[in-house]
Amino acid sequence: MITNVQRMRDESGLFRPSATASTWTLTDGNAGNVRQAEALAAALGGAFERWTLQSRAPWRWLAPRILPGARHAFGDGFARAWDTPPGLAIGCGRQAALASRLLRSRGTRAVQILDPRIDPAHWDLVIAPEHDGLKGRNVIPVLGSLHPIDDLWLAAARRDFASYAALPGPRTALLIGGDSAHTRFDAGTYEVLLDRIASVVRDESGSVLATASRRTPADVRARLRQQFSALPGVVWAGEDDGANPYAGLLAWADRIVCTADSVNMLSEAAATLAPVFVAGHERVGGRPRRFIERLLRSRRVRTVGVDMEPYDVAPLRETARVAAEVQARLHG
Repeated sequence: MITNVQRMRDESGLFRPSATASTWTLTDGNAGNVRQAEALAAALGGAFERWTLQSRAPWRWLAPRILPGARHAFGDGFARAWDTPPGLAIGCGRQAALASRLLRSRGTRAVQILDPRIDPAHWDLVIAPEHDGLKGRNVIPVLGSLHPIDDLWLAAARRDFASYAALPGPRTALLIGGDSAHTRFDAGTYEVLLDRIASVVRDESGSVLATASRRTPADVRARLRQQFSALPGVVWAGEDDGANPYAGLLAWADRIVCTADSVNMLSEAAATLAPVFVAGHERVGGRPRRFIERLLRSRRVRTVGVDMEPYDVAPLRETARVAAEVQARLHG
């Protein structure tokens, strides 16, 4: 059974492990980074400990490049742990890349998720999105992002949100994001999408399972509540609505509709057994656009349009494959 060892705060206020484990996950606390690191740790098996790290200046500015005194970049707790490093460190994100690189100098096997933006040879393995185009003998490409979603995860979510079984079908999950470094939506993008989904749900006499993200504009959250208030289903637009039912939405959806701004969100939607329809992909640029185009070419994901009929699904699940390759390369 996979466990996450209890954490305590050190004098700097940052989380540190309470006991020594063979695997540490290292992140800056960003939800997407935490999810990827912990998904890989869980897939590899055994207990792991979570480190949430924030580096100090000047190391923060140039991470993951190593400057003198970098052992103290993350505070006294990390510096003390230097004497008893883990067997494996899994980092995700640029700040974590500095920590995993430092631990490797102490004999730890270091696996870094996401392109560290310097030579990947500084780590034992680097797991990078295929759409980043990173190459190297120790680079494992991944289509999309790592996450925990598989059949067991979905079954557990269906059990935890069993009340959703009573909602009329088909159940349309609607995942709304927001602007990002590579995406700019205008008000019309949201308005057209919400109108389209409301029309589909009414015509089918189905239900909607809708959720917003931290990046969703406040006016869009309000519009989300208003648009679907008279339709069967669940709408989560923020903390005022209680705990986010995201897992239940994915598990009970007969179809999933999501905005195109998040590689993580699209990867998780594509890991389910439901057809996935993406909105706003024409407003996405850079490397994430290449990921979306790959999903569209493979027909795992289709665009929101007039035709939103069901289609046969082969779920996209990269975490187990990547974990097996990590095991083979580190221990083979």
